[in-house]
Amino acid sequence: MWDREVDVLVVGTGAAGMTAAIAAADSGAEVLIVESTAKWGGTTALSGGGLWMPTHPAMGGTDSVDKALTYMAAAIGDVGPASSPERRRAFVETVPEVYTFLERLGVRWTVAKEYPDYYPDRPGGMTGRGIEAEPFDTRRLGDWFASFRGRDSIPAPLKTDDVWLLSRAWSTTGGFRRGARFVFRTIWGLVSGKRLFGIGGALTANLMSVLLEQGVEVRLSTPLTGLVRDDDGVVTGAIVGDGTRIRARRGVILGGGGFAQNPQWRKEHHGITGYSSAADGDLGDPIRIAREVGAEVALMDDAWWGASVPLGDGHHQFVLSERSMPYSIVVDQTGDRFTNESASYIDFGHALLQRDTIPAWLILDTRHRRRYLFNAFLQGTKKLRAAGIVRSAATIEELAGVLDIEPGRLRATVERFNGFARRGVDEDFGRGRTIYDNYYGDPTVKPNPNLGTIEKGPFTAVQLVPGDLGTKGGLLTDAAGRVLDVSGAVIPGLYAAGNTSASVMGRTYPGPGSTIAPAVVFGYLAGRDAASKS
Repeated sequence: MWDREVDVLVVGTGAAGMTAAIAAADSGAEVLIVESTAKWGGTTALSGGGLWMPTHPAMGGTDSVDKALTYMAAAIGDVGPASSPERRRAFVETVPEVYTFLERLGVRWTVAKEYPDYYPDRPGGMTGRGIEAEPFDTRRLGDWFASFRGRDSIPAPLKTDDVWLLSRAWSTTGGFRRGARFVFRTIWGLVSGKRLFGIGGALTANLMSVLLEQGVEVRLSTPLTGLVRDDDGVVTGAIVGDGTRIRARRGVILGGGGFAQNPQWRKEHHGITGYSSAADGDLGDPIRIAREVGAEVALMDDAWWGASVPLGDGHHQFVLSERSMPYSIVVDQTGDRFTNESASYIDFGHALLQRDTIPAWLILDTRHRRRYLFNAFLQGTKKLRAAGIVRSAATIEELAGVLDIEPGRLRATVERFNGFARRGVDEDFGRGRTIYDNYYGDPTVKPNPNLGTIEKGPFTAVQLVPGDLGTKGGLLTDAAGRVLDVSGAVIPGLYAAGNTSASVMGRTYPGPGSTIAPAVVFGYLAGRDAASKS
């Protein structure tokens, strides 16, 4: 009946799957990981690599479980069982354990000390909860580097604070210094014979290194195609690849991502086919297959939204600092502003969807173009201009014409915004009010680092669409990562974590790394729980 037997079968090689496998293997279980694509690392390898880890040990006791839970309650609200009090508490209380566990196995953590929570003015909000892995020497991966998905991202020792400061490397002393440090770090890596990767590549490469040291088997190009249950309803194994039947004596853990690259599901659940930055294997198959054995789902209508620039080749560049820096505004197709441009990316994405204006336009004064890094422009703008994604004009009225916006209305929007910029207070949407807004601002611009007048041409408009970092909806799980059925009962032997599961963060994004942190924590809990079964 079975072609292979192991203790724990893990599906997916992102942060959730690899952490689950590491935790199970560390507990003495025989583990096999299967990955549907020819590349390992999942969407995590393409990401910023941050983890929002309240109460992590490097905070030195400045945080607490109660403070973190108070903040999560204020930031998330009541969104149902995916973000139940039990799951929130399990997440927060397990953070120090996961931090120390992975550190013991060789993961080197660093703190994004200046990165605030995304709602820092709400009860329990603070700065310093975000962490990431230090840049990692991928030469340690040996032959596994050839199939590393992180090679599709930034092949350099980039860190979170680099992203923050490099965006203004030409306008502030701090940005210039950070740019110099990044350059020297890169050169040092090359001179010392290392092949350093940062952000999401650092985390996933580090986790794979641990797996290789543990001797865990990883099979690529081996998709999950079915789950096997016995007469008592226990998931006893799975069917993978070309029909191979694998018995999992202690459990099957699903960490194969969400459905961000499934246009049919996106249209059904989100109303759009999607403009995602997720990995190409993010098709939702583990969710679909688990539902076939009775699993419940939640939050299927939501995603880790944010503005993106379509690049004209099917890919999309996620936008962070560009829309927050001064000398810029975002308008819809009528020429009106509709939200705080400096808001967290998920809030901005929700506003973009609710406005039902696709695309919106990010309008830049020439000072923005000259002073700040715009990631989508690093490849050049010729193709973007040819596709109509980037458009320019000498005056606001001329720009309105090329955008098919009524010139008087766009001029009125700009003049109203310019008045706010001069006074330093955005009376319409509060842009620049919080330290999170200011994080992606320019401190040399007064009186508000996020506000700068739109008055020096030529002016540039860039298309913005509702992109995402992945989907939020998935299998409903309990505090141990066990999958629940439609009646709310545990499906024995089946676990899920990461974007395969409905997010404990609900419909929002409390802080930097709110996607990867619960993937790691609940992957760890699932791996430990599965390995403990007889």
